[in-house]
Amino acid sequence: MPLYYPNIKFSDCWGSVGSITFYHKEGKCYFRKKSKCTFPGTPCQLKNAEIHHRAILAWQSLEHATQMGWRRFAIDVPAHRPPFDNRNHISGYNLFVSAYHGFAQLGNEHIPSPTPYPEFPTYSLKVVSSFAVGNDLEIKCQVCGVSERFKILGKIMLAKPGYGCNTGKLRNFVAKEAELEASDPRMITFSIPNFKSLYGLDLNEYQLHIRHILLDTFSGYRNNYNKLSVKILI
Repeated sequence: MPLYYPNIKFSDCWGSVGSITFYHKEGKCYFRKKSKCTFPGTPCQLKNAEIHHRAILAWQSLEHATQMGWRRFAIDVPAHRPPFDNRNHISGYNLFVSAYHGFAQLGNEHIPSPTPYPEFPTYSLKVVSSFAVGNDLEIKCQVCGVSERFKILGKIMLAKPGYGCNTGKLRNFVAKEAELEASDPRMITFSIPNFKSLYGLDLNEYQLHIRHILLDTFSGYRNNYNKLSVKILI
């Protein structure tokens, strides 16, 4: 992945032009040849594509006044793409689609109503234990500083010990409450079905990579992810 170096004409690039695609990773700009993939997608990818298609149709069904309501709330939401100068914001369409996907991940897919973007709390997450239950993997975590209004979405990958994260192998899992009573810290559990076949590894020790995200159950919005990487024993 060649690094793009800013010059006097273009300080930054994003998107695609011709056969080249520019993208950002860890705050740096890279470029690559635009892919022409014929892979139809995994069942999970196809399911997400169907949800996205329904989100687009739902947006198109909204009255113009409602779309403008989404646009007004989007003005206060900074974009996650350059330029990173706090003057760029997302569109009302993107805010709506984000909320739609968020509710879908929570198992409550529906057409959301325009809602202000919340102030997400600062929180911490650490892995407490991990164990196999049949073919499934249970990862128990402790979460501090966040109420039950927010669910935890984990983008999870298992690798050989010491290996880095392959973002293409991250899979989404919404954590379940491990304890019924509300408390701080909270105890949550990520359940990964058929984890050995899912990641193609049958080991006693794994490198666990998690990108954890807060999902707001009131609005469907999510915050930026935080990363965690630890070794776990099965």
